[in-house]
Amino acid sequence: METKYYIYHIPGKKIGVTKNLENRVTKIQGYKPGEYEVLDSSFDIDYISRREIELQKSYKYKVDIKLYKDLIKKMKLNITEQTTTFPCARKHLADILLNNNKLKWQTPLGEFELNKDTIKWILANAKTSMYDDERTYIYNKAYYEAFLADVDYNYEPMFKLIRQWAKDRNIYEKGDIKTQLIKLYEETGELSQSILKNDKDGIVDAIGDSIVVLTNLAEFNGVSIESCIRTAFDEISSRTGRMVNGTFVKD
Repeated sequence: METKYYIYHIPGKKIGVTKNLENRVTKIQGYKPGEYEVLDSSFDIDYISRREIELQKSYKYKVDIKLYKDLIKKMKLNITEQTTTFPCARKHLADILLNNNKLKWQTPLGEFELNKDTIKWILANAKTSMYDDERTYIYNKAYYEAFLADVDYNYEPMFKLIRQWAKDRNIYEKGDIKTQLIKLYEETGELSQSILKNDKDGIVDAIGDSIVVLTNLAEFNGVSIESCIRTAFDEISSRTGRMVNGTFVKD
């Protein structure tokens, strides 16, 4: 089935292109039918892309740098530890996200995905890059807290990211298992202090740091942290016992 494209005009505001007027103009931008007009439509994306520029010039609006057909191609994301950056200006973000619906990408905090709910969230929280107004970004931690923090998540990909992080910093090549063991003592010491102070943020941070060190310790020993966890769980899963003074004592 061919896709039909519409050039819409919000008087005094903008001229744009979409393939879904209700979603793009009404739901996302908040303009009801009667508050905007359709200037042209076509199944030919090349024509509609050129025509949008012509009409923007004719109505004396800001003219897009890129043609619409170039904007909706599969986007190339720039992913860092803190942010995910989209290769488009804020005003075109809705179209490019909708065109890439169901796209998934891996971040240090897990796998992100474009769907109805996440697109809505991204549009509400995206920021324009201070270095390039043709790029917008979101904070990965904010996305994580909104969609992944309370989900039963498969964390095995995270261990792979930890190992890659360690390889990039030559920890496996130039470090050794003893230095990692000392590092684990340091982290568990910080965990003890945080527990005694009832510092919840400190507890989370120390547990996370300890898991990173344990991942590296397993690697130095020629095994994976995943296999260590599975071995431990296989041993305790059928274990029976009872609680004595706040401690589980096995039979």
